[in-house]
Amino acid sequence: MTPNGTAIRAIRTASGIGLRVLALRAGRHRSFLSRVERGLAGASDDTLRAVADALGVEVGAITREDSP
Repeated sequence: MTPNGTAIRAIRTASGIGLRVLALRAGRHRSFLSRVERGLAGASDDTLRAVADALGVEVGAITREDSP
């Protein structure tokens, strides 16, 4: 797993959000997000923003960067 994928899965499961719901909210395919979580696919900046918005967190929570 990549650090971003690990963070996405951790935040998603802690929030009680299923992968299907996250995919719908983020406007991405469920299979793609599953691959991102497992480290088999990379996520663009746009995808990271969409996922963060869908999870209700800042992008930095996923990328582990400090928010400005």
